[in-house]
Amino acid sequence: MVEDSLTALRSRWIGAPLEHLDTPALLLDRRACDHNLAKMAAFFDQRPARLRPHFKNHKCVTLARRQLEAGNCVGMTCAKLGEAEILADSGFEDVLIANQVVGDHKVERLIEVARKIDIQVAVDHLEPARRISRAAATAGVTVGVLVEVDIGMGRCGTPPGEATLDLVRQLLPLPGLRFDGIQAFEGHAVYVDDPEQRSAAVRQSFQLALDTRALLEQHGIAVGRISGGSSATYAITGTLAGVDEIQAGSYATMDWRYARMIPDFQVALSVLTRVISTRAETAVLDVGLKGAGCEFGPPRILGHPDATIPHFVSEEHCVVRNAPDWTIGQTVQLLPSHACTTCNLHRELFVHEDGRVVDVWPMEGSGKLR
Repeated sequence: MVEDSLTALRSRWIGAPLEHLDTPALLLDRRACDHNLAKMAAFFDQRPARLRPHFKNHKCVTLARRQLEAGNCVGMTCAKLGEAEILADSGFEDVLIANQVVGDHKVERLIEVARKIDIQVAVDHLEPARRISRAAATAGVTVGVLVEVDIGMGRCGTPPGEATLDLVRQLLPLPGLRFDGIQAFEGHAVYVDDPEQRSAAVRQSFQLALDTRALLEQHGIAVGRISGGSSATYAITGTLAGVDEIQAGSYATMDWRYARMIPDFQVALSVLTRVISTRAETAVLDVGLKGAGCEFGPPRILGHPDATIPHFVSEEHCVVRNAPDWTIGQTVQLLPSHACTTCNLHRELFVHEDGRVVDVWPMEGSGKLR
C-alpha cells in the first residue's frame, strides 16, 4: 500500500510546478542538497576522521543512500531503534544507535536487528548492558557498544575519566558485546554563534573524551574509536586527533538557524504553504506547529526578509506580519528553524529543481519514536 501510494504521488506530481502541490508540503531543493552532501564529504578527503551521517535529520532512506554515495562515510547514525530497523531492512550494513536502548521489548528488537547487520548502541550504565549481553549471547549475535561519556551536555553519559574506566572494565567480559569505543556529544556548544567561542567550547569539551581515551589505553584497553560531533562543529571535531567519526546530520537539509553558523552550506529544506486569508499587511498561511519545527525561532519567509512571524504558536495557522501583497491561494515557502523536527512531521519529500517537482522521496523513519 505504501509503495502504491508513492507511485501515485510520483505519477501525479513529478513535472508539476511547485505552486500546484497540495499544501503544506515538505520541499527539498536537490541542487542545494547535493551541494551540501558533496561539501561535507570533501572535507574528509585526506583526513583520518570519517563521516557517519545522522539519519534523524531527514529520516529518508533515499537521502541516506545519497549521503553514503557522496563518500568518506563509514555507516549511518540514528537516534532510535525504530530508525535502525528501517535502515537494516533497507540494506544498510553498519548502523550506530547514538542512544541508550532500554526495556525488554526493545532489547528483543535490537537482537533482531543484530541478526541482520553490524549494529552498535550507546551505553552508560552496567545493567542495561547486561540485559543486552544476555539476549545477544542467547541468540548467538554480537552487539557493538560505545560507552557514552558526558563532556558537558548534561544528558546521558558517564563522567569522564575513572568512572568510564570502571564501566568499561565491567563491560569487557560480557558475552555478546563488543566494546567499540567512546561516544561523546558536545551539544551544549553546537548553537554558539561566535565561531571562535564555539571552537573553544568544543575543544575544551572534547578534551575530556580524549583524556578518557588515553586513560583507557594506559590501562591496556583498546579504544576503537571516538564518535561524536555535529554539522555545526564538524570542522572542529573533524580535525581533532583521536576523534574518528563525525555524526553530522543537519548539513543534508539545513535550516535557517544552522545556516547562520555554517553559511557555506545551503538551506535545502522548506515548507510549501498557501495563503488562506489576508488583511492589511497581514497574511495567514495554512501551516502551524504540526507542519514546521520552531524550537530555535519562528520560521522565516523565503525571499521576503521583511516579512515576519512574531508568534508561531497555532497548530494549523501561521500569521505573517509585514506581508507582501499576496493573494489568497498563492504559495509561499517557509524556512523552519529546525530541520530535524520538521522532517519528523512529514511523510514524503517533494524534491525540486527549477521550480518543478523532479521526484518524491518517502521518509520511512518519520514518526519512529520507539
